[in-house]
Amino acid sequence: EALEAGRICCNKYLVKNCGKDQFHIRVRVHPFHVLRINKMLSCAGADRLQTGMRGAFGKAHGTVARVRIGQILLSVRSHDKHKAEVIESLRRSKFKFPGRQKIYVSKKWGFTKWERDEYEQMRADGRLQCDGVNVKYLPEHGPLSAWCKVQADLAGV
Repeated sequence: EALEAGRICCNKYLVKNCGKDQFHIRVRVHPFHVLRINKMLSCAGADRLQTGMRGAFGKAHGTVARVRIGQILLSVRSHDKHKAEVIESLRRSKFKFPGRQKIYVSKKWGFTKWERDEYEQMRADGRLQCDGVNVKYLPEHGPLSAWCKVQADLAGV
């Protein structure tokens, strides 16, 4: 529930201040761990009805995400002009999580694994191809026919 509250808080602030098409939020952890509860009765004569810890597996109570120290919870990408708004939205969503959270401004381009200057150079050289919300790396090795096809696409033939 804290993940959803943090996501909603971040999303609401960014929609209000940047516009709904100016950012992309990615929740990086998923609540797969199921919490269980062994409910006990607390009324008079309950000791006759209960079995104590016998068969105490319990019913599903909720789900949680198991998180390590330093693990990324939320990622947001946007244009540089919205940097201050993104930082403020993440600062507000920090309060929804227990413990101490840090905001880190990445040097990478969007959600890719390349730094900004390297990304722009690779994009200009034709080594990256748009693929939805990410990019596809086109290596310089491989069949000659694939290389010729990429070069023809770059030349506009």
